[in-house]
Amino acid sequence: MAKPIVAIVGRPNVGKSTLFNRLAGKRIAIIEDTPGVTRDRIYCESEWLGHKFTLIDTGGIEPESEDIILQQMRKQAEIAIETSDVILFMVDGKEGLTPADTEVAEMLRKTRKPVVLVVNKVDNLNLEANAFEFYNLGIGDPVTISASSGLGLGDMLDEIIKHFKDEEDDDSQDAEIKVAIIGKPNAGKSSLLNRLSGEERSIVSDIPGTTRDAIDSYVIIGEDKFLFIDTAGIRRKSKVKEDVERYSVLRAIAAVERADVCLVMIDGTEGITEQDEKIAGLAHEAGKGVIIVVNKWDAVEKDDKTMNEFSKTIRNKLSFISYAPIAFISAKTGQKIPKMIELIKHVASQHALRIKTGVLNEVISEAVMMKQPPIEKGKALKIYYATQVSTKPPTFVFFVNDSEIVHFSYERYLENQLRQHFGLDGTPVRLIFRPKKED
Repeated sequence: MAKPIVAIVGRPNVGKSTLFNRLAGKRIAIIEDTPGVTRDRIYCESEWLGHKFTLIDTGGIEPESEDIILQQMRKQAEIAIETSDVILFMVDGKEGLTPADTEVAEMLRKTRKPVVLVVNKVDNLNLEANAFEFYNLGIGDPVTISASSGLGLGDMLDEIIKHFKDEEDDDSQDAEIKVAIIGKPNAGKSSLLNRLSGEERSIVSDIPGTTRDAIDSYVIIGEDKFLFIDTAGIRRKSKVKEDVERYSVLRAIAAVERADVCLVMIDGTEGITEQDEKIAGLAHEAGKGVIIVVNKWDAVEKDDKTMNEFSKTIRNKLSFISYAPIAFISAKTGQKIPKMIELIKHVASQHALRIKTGVLNEVISEAVMMKQPPIEKGKALKIYYATQVSTKPPTFVFFVNDSEIVHFSYERYLENQLRQHFGLDGTPVRLIFRPKKED
């Protein structure tokens, strides 16, 4: 089930980024070295009382005209409304109620999205009374916090998770492969969806994507069912230059969270851009199956070396998803589409692959015999046993004598051994090392 998305909305200088960074905690440092959107620090994964959710910071989305505050607030609210499951509306407890706050509150009241009203900068009990005027916004009881000192965050998070939907018993949960088509504007996402759901296919239904203004298409191809999630229309109402990129990222986050497999679409006539790297980073960090789809291949002037050279460029620029297969297609002509469909099915099965503990440990033991772990801090790493704890993506826990001495290069070696023996094509692999005392 997709993690809920919580968006922080508020006018400038109310403390959105301070709250975001506090809730992100160490997780930001963990994902900082991954090529992708995380350089911009606009989203992170958070957890409270066992409830995991994706947190979006809309603070960086500002128009070129710095004095048009209401225009900025409208854009932030639009993005939050479209992409989130819960909206965290932050106001300034010291400055008090402003016309900009009232403007956004009016927009939020018209939506069906739950809103948690948070009054920030309430650093002591003397300021608690400042929260009362925000009842005038008409969007519920305000929760007082201090993002800088961490006061009141528990109560705020309690309010947020109240709005998360319980996991529903969904008979169709595994009935179809959920595929998100992500990529920068004009890469051909809608063209691919139209090709897949055309008259030659058996369309079960076309339904509006859940409040996210995407189009979900259920498609039957042969005996296989697919749910294709399209993020078309990324440029909608986007008049601000930097918004185009950030807006596409926010849309992609929502689509990626719901998917099993992500098709990262690249315009073959343009080559790989920084935005492609960022969007691919989303799928990788979310632990989804990934296929790199190079579209418009029919329009590329090529010889017998062109495909290999393009593939090398992809592997170089998208080295963090070296496990992802590459498909060269033309959504316009239908070239190589059937091959891509087979690839989607294969990656989905690899993403959900479960390996028996006995077989897994045989492979690990053999790998350790072939290459002993390096000595770290004067100590030799010992691996007692390993077990797979989850799928989507395949995640393995290794019980060792000291988790602090696991060298990155040896971790990569073990991952490569797993891939060599079990395939795991198109899916990230997570390795977790836990200390275990010797008997």
